[in-house]
Amino acid sequence: MVDGIDRTILRKLQHDGRMTATALAGEVGLTVAPCHRRLRDLESAGVIRGYRADIDPAKVGLGFEALVFVTLKDRQSLGPFEAAVVEIPRITEALRLFGEPDFLLKVIAEDLPSYQRFYDEVLVGLPGVEKLNSTIVMRNLKGTGGLPL
Repeated sequence: MVDGIDRTILRKLQHDGRMTATALAGEVGLTVAPCHRRLRDLESAGVIRGYRADIDPAKVGLGFEALVFVTLKDRQSLGPFEAAVVEIPRITEALRLFGEPDFLLKVIAEDLPSYQRFYDEVLVGLPGVEKLNSTIVMRNLKGTGGLPL
């Protein structure tokens, strides 16, 4: 069970995932040992799924984003489609939706021609795809933010 102290730890780590256990302990009002134990417990319970760097896509040559709405031909395609999608690095988010369309994919690319090649060579060939509808992201106002803890 996640309590108030755990939520404070999670909130602090969402803001600064590189914070040391000592600094974190001071921020949440614990000594280092209990803070470290809570961190280990949160990690082993799967509450903390990992730590990663927040990279600006444009600064590494990946400044083009598209949202792709996917409708599948049939329900038998769900498993193969999902398995294929999780293996494709250019698809940075994949959400299964209720109703139509079936999925929303966030795709990142260098530019429009690069996205077009990816669309023609990869997306249309995904298992069970009946229909794709893309929209280009003009500007990302709020990226993947932390949870409201």
